[in-house]
Amino acid sequence: MRRFRRTRSPGNTAIAAVTVCALCAGAVLLRDGRADSPPQPSAAQAHSETDAHGPARSSVPALPPSPPDRVRIPAIDVDAPLTGLGLTGTGSLDVPPNDRPDLAGWYEAGTTPGERGTAIIAGHVDNADGPAVFYSLGALDKGSTVEVARRDGTVAVFTVDAVEAYDARDFPDAKVYGATDRPELRVITCGAGYSPATGYRGNVVVYAHLTGTR
Repeated sequence: MRRFRRTRSPGNTAIAAVTVCALCAGAVLLRDGRADSPPQPSAAQAHSETDAHGPARSSVPALPPSPPDRVRIPAIDVDAPLTGLGLTGTGSLDVPPNDRPDLAGWYEAGTTPGERGTAIIAGHVDNADGPAVFYSLGALDKGSTVEVARRDGTVAVFTVDAVEAYDARDFPDAKVYGATDRPELRVITCGAGYSPATGYRGNVVVYAHLTGTR
């Protein structure tokens, strides 16, 4: 998947999406006449006015900070360990290693999942051997749950508000990474179509907010 560069905005540390290096090996899935490609979200899964202003805007109280250890998305059979992601020497957010398709990462200099604000989890859609941890992310529906097991023993349970795909040229930085007044989560991978010449054209982004803990 693509790397992300960190910038600052008032009251919040944001990460601006930049195409530094495409780390998704989608060509592997398209060789030899194979038509395999990761699912992409439909228009029905995008944000709507009802989503923005209706009952779904409520959430449970924020949790104290605690690093996450695992992410589970039952609807698409994801149950993956998490590694902390820092910044590279060029100021972009690092990504999980290509040879660990089962591994996802979280931006450890930012909000921890369950804490008030916007937490970021990112992972590959595929690698040179085939599908990776977030291959099916684009198939997720509104209302699905994302569970994050935290090091303090709690599990933060998020409900999906929307799933959207963006071309890299039109990536909405403020919408994806901007400050929020409640605990929210973004789960990100590559997507938005594939070009043999340039790789994946953009990203799939899952928007979710905290609705439970255990």
